[in-house]
Amino acid sequence: MPTTKKELDAAAAQEREAEVGDDYVTVPLAGYDGVTKDIRTLPANRWRASALRCLRQGDIDGFMTLVLHEDDYEIYEDLDPDQDGIGHFAEAAARAGGDDLGKSGGSSRSGRSTRKQ
Repeated sequence: MPTTKKELDAAAAQEREAEVGDDYVTVPLAGYDGVTKDIRTLPANRWRASALRCLRQGDIDGFMTLVLHEDDYEIYEDLDPDQDGIGHFAEAAARAGGDDLGKSGGSSRSGRSTRKQ
């Protein structure tokens, strides 16, 4: 059983890593030169609002920092994917999480008009 602060911190870090480790899925990411490598990412249904804000603002590096496993960020940098590569990556992350990008769980419009006549 850990007794020192250093041992307690190490045990807590291992516990966090074990909890987070199972959350990642492996998806392909294509680089600008046609090279494709598998990287670990959170499934799209686990992306936090801050990550989605980065994506909407065009901060792809910030977005990838928040969704990729920290050990795979350098692979992303080396691949230097274009927008198509990022799009395919996002679709693969959505499928791996059991979702489909662009499909909302919100209610759909009724076929009947609600306008008063």
